[in-house]
Amino acid sequence: MHKQWSFSVFKWASPFIRFYVRLKSTKARPTAPLGSRILTNPDDVFKHNMWDHVQWTEADQEAARQRAEENSSVRLPLTEQGKFDTDACQYWDQFYEVHQDKFFKDRRWLFLEFPELLPSSGEKRKTNACYSHQEAAPDPNQTVTQTSFFPGQHASFRILEVGCGVGNSVFPIVNTIKNTDSFLYCCDFSPRAIRLVKDHPDYDDSVCHAFVHDICVEAASFPFPPQSLDVILAVFVLSSIHPQRMERVINRLSTYLKHGGVVLFRDYGRYDFSQLRFKNGRCLSDNFYTRGDGTCVYFFTKEEVHDLFSKAGLEEIQNLEDKRLQVNRGKKVVMHRVWMQSKYRKPPPPSPP
Repeated sequence: MHKQWSFSVFKWASPFIRFYVRLKSTKARPTAPLGSRILTNPDDVFKHNMWDHVQWTEADQEAARQRAEENSSVRLPLTEQGKFDTDACQYWDQFYEVHQDKFFKDRRWLFLEFPELLPSSGEKRKTNACYSHQEAAPDPNQTVTQTSFFPGQHASFRILEVGCGVGNSVFPIVNTIKNTDSFLYCCDFSPRAIRLVKDHPDYDDSVCHAFVHDICVEAASFPFPPQSLDVILAVFVLSSIHPQRMERVINRLSTYLKHGGVVLFRDYGRYDFSQLRFKNGRCLSDNFYTRGDGTCVYFFTKEEVHDLFSKAGLEEIQNLEDKRLQVNRGKKVVMHRVWMQSKYRKPPPPSPP
């Protein structure tokens, strides 16, 4: 079906107009946001593997909606759905047993899209100046646990990656923050994944602490106190969680951010090609599916992302839909890809009355 989809022919001036509009509407963008390869001539579509900022026509949108409606019309019985939630760790552990660290590629794009992972010294000073006096005052809505010692306590800048898998974000970050005053925590609920992270030749416990943790278990403790993190990174992880659990997960994670700290989020968007290729019988609930290996995936809209993070008391810095055209030049196939990219900040605590 994707071969029949049309895609817009850009006029030469339109990329610059759209870029300006998106910059204004999202308040903050990387220097070269989300790539700069713009398809201006449809005859050139098979010259590259990926085209950026692809605009969908109304026909594209309607065809995608109909396909999603079709592949979700037959759902797994409720009696069979529970195992995909309760046994999620087991399915992902089996996934890593089969694929080891060969399935995903290292995310070299992280620092372009999320420069907040490595703020400049000037930005650090500005953040500290803006929020240091607020961090000293306790949040009236939150109890801060006193911790005598925790890994990374010495660091002035702390990052947590949730759902780190086998380290495809971990090691690009670790290799960049060495010899700095930064520290990275990374967790996954798959023991096998964490074992692979720790066995990696670049793992360095002087700048990184990897640990097994299920972010859906509210009673599970983190190895650091509340209000101690500058950045939380969530890349293609929230989509694997049951939609009914997402709000509680984000609420809990937000308590570990410092005031001024940010959540960096990237995940699957509604009507991504991977959603449309599901067959009947794999849908669990609206826009939530299980793959053949038992792992699950949800497909977000901008409005849903904003609602989730805003309810956790976070303020929007960026919330955008990244639409691209992925090309298989050998098979002459085009695929519409949709990803969400968002940044949300924890604001200052309320002023005392």
